[in-house]
Amino acid sequence: MVMTSLAARAGSRFARADRSTWLAARVGRHIADNRHHWTAAVIAAGLSWAGNRVAAGSSSSEGIRPRWVVVNHAGHDVLLTEGPVAVLSALAGLLAEDIPPGQAAAIAVATAGAGVVGAVDDHWPAAQAKGFRGHLGALRQGQVTSGTIKIAGIGATALVASLLQADSRAGGRLGRLADIGTGAVLIAGTANLVNLLDLRPGRAAKVSALLALLLSGSGGAALLGAALGSLPTDLTAQSMLGDCGANALGSGIGAAATGCPRPVRLVALLAVCGLNLASEKVSFTAVIEGHRLLRSVDGWGRRGHKTTNEPT
Repeated sequence: MVMTSLAARAGSRFARADRSTWLAARVGRHIADNRHHWTAAVIAAGLSWAGNRVAAGSSSSEGIRPRWVVVNHAGHDVLLTEGPVAVLSALAGLLAEDIPPGQAAAIAVATAGAGVVGAVDDHWPAAQAKGFRGHLGALRQGQVTSGTIKIAGIGATALVASLLQADSRAGGRLGRLADIGTGAVLIAGTANLVNLLDLRPGRAAKVSALLALLLSGSGGAALLGAALGSLPTDLTAQSMLGDCGANALGSGIGAAATGCPRPVRLVALLAVCGLNLASEKVSFTAVIEGHRLLRSVDGWGRRGHKTTNEPT
């Protein structure tokens, strides 16, 4: 009986050791097979973190011009430099990605284009309208708002990015046109969705990081790194992504999603469109605050849960 028990214990230990060895081998193989993606993420994260630290240091020494500083609802000064830093970091990380050229070009165009028009909106005088309905209503009255320019600009870059992505796909003319149209809507819709979440410190960056992680094999690794590198100064309300960073990360994530199989793209499109439409009627902040788990995740790492990133 004693010998049998000892043999059983030894066998169990060897089995656990074999499982551990197998798991370690699988993890090692995964890292090796995806080294380009991880390299892109590390490069983007490092550049994003360093850029935001430098900007925060310059701000404390009054080295940042006033136009890069906005006041949030809590009365705190926050930097808008996080947005351009995220865009440049993502583009730099994208250079290390090992993905098809058309896909890389689509993500680069979507990220850079949305970042530029987002920056215009960040530095435009006080907003005259809010939401798609508000901006389009102002346009009907002959008033061009910053949001109108952003809608047109992001729509145009989304279309170009979708064209670049569709060029790498096989299929008939009708299928290609459908891919281009749905891809453009997915890119623009994701850009707007991430921007809608940039109302609390770290919220938009966290969501961007999660979505980019899910798409890390389709070009999202660089966007993942840029989002993670933004978190230290974002969570402490030193800086915010602003329209520049939030629109850029969202647009890039949407472009990465267009590289997925068609069924996945359609599911993502329905989810993005549904959430954008819901935002016209429902406050995401109210939903998050009313759900214990969402509220807990939303507050992770944040200094002062009542601080908001929404500029006055």
